[in-house]
Amino acid sequence: MDDQPVLDPLGALRAPGDPAADVYLTGTVFLDIIFTGLDSAPVRGTESWARGMGSSPGGVANMATALARLGLRTTLAAAFGDDVYGDYCWDSLESGEGIDLGPSRRVSGWHSPVTVSMAYEGERTMVSHGHRAPPPEDAVPVCPVPARAAVASLGHGGEAGESDEAWIGRAAASGTRIFADVGWDDTGRWDPADLEGLRHCAAFLPNAEEAMRYTRTTCPREAARRLADLVPLAVVTMGSEGACAVDSATGRTAEVPALLVEALDPTGAGDVFVAGFVTGTLAGWPLADRLAFASLSAALSVQEFGGSLSAPGWIEIAAWWEQVKALAGQARADDEALRRYAFLDGLLPPGLRRGPLRRAVPTIGFRPA
Repeated sequence: MDDQPVLDPLGALRAPGDPAADVYLTGTVFLDIIFTGLDSAPVRGTESWARGMGSSPGGVANMATALARLGLRTTLAAAFGDDVYGDYCWDSLESGEGIDLGPSRRVSGWHSPVTVSMAYEGERTMVSHGHRAPPPEDAVPVCPVPARAAVASLGHGGEAGESDEAWIGRAAASGTRIFADVGWDDTGRWDPADLEGLRHCAAFLPNAEEAMRYTRTTCPREAARRLADLVPLAVVTMGSEGACAVDSATGRTAEVPALLVEALDPTGAGDVFVAGFVTGTLAGWPLADRLAFASLSAALSVQEFGGSLSAPGWIEIAAWWEQVKALAGQARADDEALRRYAFLDGLLPPGLRRGPLRRAVPTIGFRPA
């Protein structure tokens, strides 16, 4: 596993008796097929050709891979089909990324869910197909593995149900810090009751549209303040405007602007942002540094194909930071980035050389020659 992390952000905090897992995840793994280089949305009755294509594990695999590439010991509980797609996703996550799949299951006769994502004009449109895995493989383990943190999806769009809230409550009661995100509610109800699980959570990280709809506000910053009444830490991503956070436990607030990059594929950027924020939180960084690091991780990810395999590792983060510093004093210097990301100097060890990371490719594998 040549692309495994070269930096352990929690190294100074680890002690005997700590949980073996830093982060526990559960959810659905998809095979993602991503088309990029489309000039516009496909038009009914016509054929469109994409200039780029990639395949990679998707769904909850986006978050799992992003966390693992940042050096967190990640455990995933998910069902995998016993088809070729399932073989590829399992091998990619376990062997390729070092993710612990101990609580996961292979399901005989069940085909892997698939998502086709089309990226154009800085956004993406997705079409998915799949079926729930048959019992008992679709059930979350009754007792989630001990972990420092877990990431859970709440709300109607996250398909959270009674069993999901049960494991979240058990995990929180055992000392696991729960970071929650949310999915799009295609019913249009945006019922605040769907966020009942926030009472178990340490942080909530919706995007601006989700946050405003659940709080019935028209400003993402106001939405963050409203959500902070429900959860100790509310973080709202605001796309090209960056991200803001309200920590009701300490009274602190923070906001960072977005990094301007040329986006190839935004698939999974939200998951990468959450992974970066979880990493900084577990490492004990200041709130503004956590926001900045999460924004940087997401910005680097959109410059690559796919969701999971676009996630950056420490090599990419270090390379970006060296480039920013190299431009210091030049006309193209980003002085704001120099100030905002100065904390990386004390974090990144010199001489990071391992890599490169695996990236999404048009097919899921070639036969041996």
